[in-house]
Amino acid sequence: MPTVDLNADLGESFGRWTLGDDAALLRIVTSANVACGFHAGDPRTLVTTCRDAVAAGVRIGAQVGYRDLAGFGRRFIDVEPEDLYADVLYQLAALDGIARTVGGEVSYVKPHGALYNAAVEHEAQAEAVVRAVRDYRDTLPVLGLPGSALLRAAEDAGMRPVREAFADRAYTPGGQLVSRREPGAVLHDPQQVADRVLLMVTEQRVVDIDGNPVAVEADSICLHGDSEGAVAMANAVRERLTTAGVSLRSFVT
Repeated sequence: MPTVDLNADLGESFGRWTLGDDAALLRIVTSANVACGFHAGDPRTLVTTCRDAVAAGVRIGAQVGYRDLAGFGRRFIDVEPEDLYADVLYQLAALDGIARTVGGEVSYVKPHGALYNAAVEHEAQAEAVVRAVRDYRDTLPVLGLPGSALLRAAEDAGMRPVREAFADRAYTPGGQLVSRREPGAVLHDPQQVADRVLLMVTEQRVVDIDGNPVAVEADSICLHGDSEGAVAMANAVRERLTTAGVSLRSFVT
């Protein structure tokens, strides 16, 4: 029976500003990429999200990002590798400390937004992220785009690279994500998204922005918690996969 992890970006609310329905998504996903306060999330939100993830039996991942609350971490920052190393280490240690107070722990690390995209090709930033994770706990898996500098750096460091595909994002013919600045980059139709995920999981391919098949390899499928209709899409994906005989289980055992 095929098995895949379903993850979502959570813990991104800040103060009185609420983003997404974390409680609903935690009843659907198997892994939660929890913001660490740099791109989104305040301390109370992170405590609540970690506590709810533990109660739901969902694995907690540290979603580390650039220090960019105003831009939601979606703007590239040409940060020095040593500064990025320290920023990632700080975020990871903080979230892991919070998770442990509520009976859980950080089980993996995933960069967020512009840092995620930069780490596809930016060797120095990818290596800084991996070095911070390795120095904190070298048994933590690193989640990223297949073929990225991030996953190569993790493998070179003797760590576990985990390949990720995106349910609600359009792909280029080269297998990368279409920029959010481009029309059609983000998908919203639950049935379309569910169909795409089933194809990813069972046939290791997806239809790109030009309508042609492109290969994808995925151990985990991401749904963005801040997307319009995220809960409906997550439910549709889970139902489509389970109906097809696919088992949903975290990649962290």
